[in-house]
Amino acid sequence: MKSLFKSKPRTPAHLVRQTRDLLIFADIGAPDTKEIKRDKKMLELSKLMRDLKQVLYGDSEAEPVAEACTQLTQEFFREDTLRLLITCLPKLNLETRKDATQVVANLQRQQVQSKLIACDYLEKNIDIMDILIAGYENTELALHYGAMLRECIRHQIVAKYVLESEHMKNFFYFIQLPNFDIASDAVATFKELLTRHKSTVAEFLSKNYDWFFAEYNSKLLESTNYITRRHAVKLLGDILLDRSNSAVMTRYVISRENLRILMNLLRESSKSIQIEAFHVFKLFAANQNKPPDIVSILVTNKSKLLRLFADFKTEKEDEQFESDKAQVVKEIDALEPKERP
Repeated sequence: MKSLFKSKPRTPAHLVRQTRDLLIFADIGAPDTKEIKRDKKMLELSKLMRDLKQVLYGDSEAEPVAEACTQLTQEFFREDTLRLLITCLPKLNLETRKDATQVVANLQRQQVQSKLIACDYLEKNIDIMDILIAGYENTELALHYGAMLRECIRHQIVAKYVLESEHMKNFFYFIQLPNFDIASDAVATFKELLTRHKSTVAEFLSKNYDWFFAEYNSKLLESTNYITRRHAVKLLGDILLDRSNSAVMTRYVISRENLRILMNLLRESSKSIQIEAFHVFKLFAANQNKPPDIVSILVTNKSKLLRLFADFKTEKEDEQFESDKAQVVKEIDALEPKERP
């Protein structure tokens, strides 16, 4: 007889509507609401967030159902539930925040009739990115907002907005925050912004070359923090060695200031920083149109550089590295002082 009284399972759309109602309650609240009633509603909200996550990700017993995911996604973006969830995040408990972060992440990838409707939604509500980026200032929320932000910038239109905004300058600050986990998360987002969408990144770097690399050099490559320098020189190599950034790379390797910084990084005691610095330094050496002042610096330091590279090895045998090193040594060894025009 018990089976006759089982409640009917809630549809994905119904789950989203109930979640939205409870988020509105959490956001606005009511001054006369008793604490017991409020706690009960927040508990129900936590359960609903777990249910939403289960629809999108499935569980140990079942894979997610495509039709259910579609219904949930359509309902979620129909009435601004994403914005509501993001603004209410500070009022949720830790476990519910984790579930909410996973729900937001998954929704960025859900296709409805072969379209990423999250992308269309964010294009119309791009100011949501301002809320997510500002989240780096909040120790409790930074990692949740950071994870959401990286999923949102999978959409090129969103990444373009962030790259072209004043927020890009803030990342040089976020990366140096004293909280290691938050600083590392900011590095991950910064890297995603500068590597995912090739054409957008190339356009951004070309337009913003002067201020961007001035900040990059002084704040990151010359940072007093070892971790910051290591991440920065690795990312610099990834950027400059990407074919889509060839024009930026050509501009970077004719600067004596850039060369000075890279040569200092080559002298670091850290082997990992030395190796990453070498991958950028080899671009200076390989440039067949070196300006006279670049040639002059390399000639002046020729013997030091050749001594350094004589003992320069990676921990594991690496044929490509050895080949690159041999070519760099050959280029430097053949250098002669250039007459200045």
